[in-house]
Amino acid sequence: MGAITIQDVRVITTQPAGARLVVVKVITSEPGLYGVGCATFTQRFHAVVTAIEKHLKPFLLGRDVSRIEEIYRMATVHSYWRNGPVLNNAISGVDQALWDIKGKLAGMPVYDLLGGKCREAAAVYGHAGGRTPEEVLESVYRFRERGYRYIRVQLGPYGGRPSKSVRPEGAPEGAYYDPREYMRNTLRMLEYVRNAVGDEVELLHDVHERLHPIDAVLFAKEVERFRLFFLEDPLAPEDLEWFENIRQQCATPIAMGELFNHPREWQPLIAGRLIDFIRMHVSQMGGITPARHVAAFAHMYGVRTAWHGPGDTSPVGHAANLHLDLWAPNFGVQEWCGFPDHVYEIFPGLPEVRDGYMYPNDRPGLGIDVNEELAARFPCRDEVEFWTQARLPDGSPARP
Repeated sequence: MGAITIQDVRVITTQPAGARLVVVKVITSEPGLYGVGCATFTQRFHAVVTAIEKHLKPFLLGRDVSRIEEIYRMATVHSYWRNGPVLNNAISGVDQALWDIKGKLAGMPVYDLLGGKCREAAAVYGHAGGRTPEEVLESVYRFRERGYRYIRVQLGPYGGRPSKSVRPEGAPEGAYYDPREYMRNTLRMLEYVRNAVGDEVELLHDVHERLHPIDAVLFAKEVERFRLFFLEDPLAPEDLEWFENIRQQCATPIAMGELFNHPREWQPLIAGRLIDFIRMHVSQMGGITPARHVAAFAHMYGVRTAWHGPGDTSPVGHAANLHLDLWAPNFGVQEWCGFPDHVYEIFPGLPEVRDGYMYPNDRPGLGIDVNEELAARFPCRDEVEFWTQARLPDGSPARP
């Protein structure tokens, strides 16, 4: 058999459950053989679609599908400027699709291509929330009833809702929050929930980079007594040097990485043992190829994986996460958002979660597909995001 080559690259956009999703379909010269990958950057999905259709596709046509590493390397430098979220997501869609194709050709799941299973399923965590500590606890109990042992707890939206809003005259609209009030309220919530559930539930919390660096150091120190499984994104990518201050002050486990694009963002944190979990958005970093390299690198330093798995990761992306989870010796936990039934119809093979574990279906490749006809029934809607227009009490723009 001669080389199997890329004959077409198609982009599928759909919005079946809130987030705008981007899925890439790589079609080969072998009749009926194709692969799918996640390229979702929900806030800028038009830009990703254009990058794939106008730039990556002409570059890819006619290339040998077996040369995944080479294609990934060349695609990242072909534009000369590199390591941005739009290009990384575009490349990721192709990269994941090529792994899917390789698995189908081999008759093996992707986790077997990576080196085989280290576990039969991946432990997941769910998102418990509410407007009051009591509502958060009720949400935690509902997850416990479904078998979850790892549960993220959040009081209101990221940064919380300020109890009162004293804005300057003429201050613009936005997603206002008060960092200091958020800290006080969250500490009370964590104390309430921990006292109620005891130590048998692993609690997590996401700061979502809503604090000034010195406040993040204080907050990480204050939550140490609640024995979190991890504290997520206490700092923004622009404040990486502050992780050393956190490490010097407390033993709170730290997870970081969902906004990372460039290796120089994660390499120093891992090599310096300044974080405990690396949780990049696999499509944001460029796909399965760079993710497996990062997981292997992190393993050498005792850092575990906890890949980003929100609703704005497509079901194909969740499948890719699972294959990495099953293989990686340093797997920690997997974020899981859950999907309504109709999304399982659009994406046959979407991994299922039972009793707090996500299970593969053991089909070749990624084990997932997309029904384009059903996906087309849920076209993406153009809208200006509100939650990312975060503002401090005086109206100053803040990181979301």
